[in-house]
Amino acid sequence: MLLRIYQDNPNSREVNKVADIINRGGIVVIPTDTLYAFVCSMEFKKSVEIIARLKGFSLKKAMYSMLCADLSSVSEYVRPMDKDVFQLLKQCLPGPYTFIMDANNNVPRNYQNANKTIGIRVPANSVCNAIIQAVGCPLIGTSVRTLDEERESEYLTDPELIHELFGSQVDAVVDGGIGEDIPSTVVDCSAGNMEVIRYGKGEIEI
Repeated sequence: MLLRIYQDNPNSREVNKVADIINRGGIVVIPTDTLYAFVCSMEFKKSVEIIARLKGFSLKKAMYSMLCADLSSVSEYVRPMDKDVFQLLKQCLPGPYTFIMDANNNVPRNYQNANKTIGIRVPANSVCNAIIQAVGCPLIGTSVRTLDEERESEYLTDPELIHELFGSQVDAVVDGGIGEDIPSTVVDCSAGNMEVIRYGKGEIEI
């Protein structure tokens, strides 16, 4: 299923249709302010396992991000942050950044990295944000990439191509226009750190 949702004015009917799919345990591809992403509800472990297989990873090695609607909802899933980290997030979010944070007990261990951290995102994309709000909780997501070993680093930006390749393996693909081909900037804020570990679309100075 390919659903067109315009960023200028996301159609609430189509947004709710996507949210219903996710809340039933479905897997959907949605746009973010950087790359298109496979997403599912954090309530369904089986859906997360399927996404890991789509990426060609084992569940333990898969790297997920939690897509939140706003900064206030981030605080529900991470351990208390110090003033400097909070100010950095406040300055950058919403935006094309992934912040690696210490996860609290509200984050199921299946989605945490080996050192009990989780990537946090608040994308500046109206379609993505509308879907998160309609679902009513953060989404677990990871970028859409090809599985061709010769093109392993290639991100997919055209939703019609994504639908052609993955449409039979996911429940829906949201066409929000051509996506970016540059990933988010990743900042490690775990254990009191503030270190850029990948420079991407978001500009940042620590």
